[in-house]
Amino acid sequence: MTDLILEERDRDIVTLTFNDPDHLNAMTRAMGEAFSDCIAGLAADRSIRAVVLTGAGRAFSAGGDLGMIRERSDEARERPGFARRNVRETMRSFYGLFLSVRGLPCPTLAAINGHAIGAGLCVALACDLRYVALEAKLGLNFTKLGLHPGMGATWTLPRLVGQPLAAELLYTSRIIDGEEAARMGLANRATPRDELLATARETAAEIASCSPQAVQGVKRALARTEGSTLEDQLTFEASEQAECFESDDGLEGIEAAQERRAPSFEGF
Repeated sequence: MTDLILEERDRDIVTLTFNDPDHLNAMTRAMGEAFSDCIAGLAADRSIRAVVLTGAGRAFSAGGDLGMIRERSDEARERPGFARRNVRETMRSFYGLFLSVRGLPCPTLAAINGHAIGAGLCVALACDLRYVALEAKLGLNFTKLGLHPGMGATWTLPRLVGQPLAAELLYTSRIIDGEEAARMGLANRATPRDELLATARETAAEIASCSPQAVQGVKRALARTEGSTLEDQLTFEASEQAECFESDDGLEGIEAAQERRAPSFEGF
């Protein structure tokens, strides 16, 4: 791991920080590779119950590095057609580095401490939950750069705020503040900046207090709902419940409820 990604662990909760504040945590391939490596390590650790993602300094992430974007533009213009395929594959692999966060089995929480623009916001949209500073500025500014949105923007945003609002934000490249982001459902909650990380970690601790097997099953269930019928989902839920009934944590949760005490889940 490099200093571009900081990792801090507090028992079963991990906080990852984009750490290039002098460049507003702009997303470079080096940062993406460091992030992807970090995510791979966390995914293999079954003791982790929640991951919080935030940025160092005054930004969450200002988006893709403009120098890198200019290189792709120059490459595509110099060799039209031939370069298109190369640029397409380069960008597709770049997306995958940061969107690897979607592969974590535990819930992920974005603590959007400051500006989250373009691809930077897309990474936050890829997390399960989002908490945003009231002072933050958020936007998917691709069209203002003459670019089609990338990094999953056209897939994640409509699922969070609905098709009409997503279309308006994507067509116009409009910048919104944290309060508006929470109001439209893009973020779970907006708080003053100095309370933000504590708020996200508080929610992470609530998640960590629940059965990790059950929580991770919920994450899988939510991920599949878009392509499932109710009957499909009922079958999936019954299967997940059956596995929980077989587990020690399933017994612990039931006994704790019967004994009117807080459960203590051991996990996998």
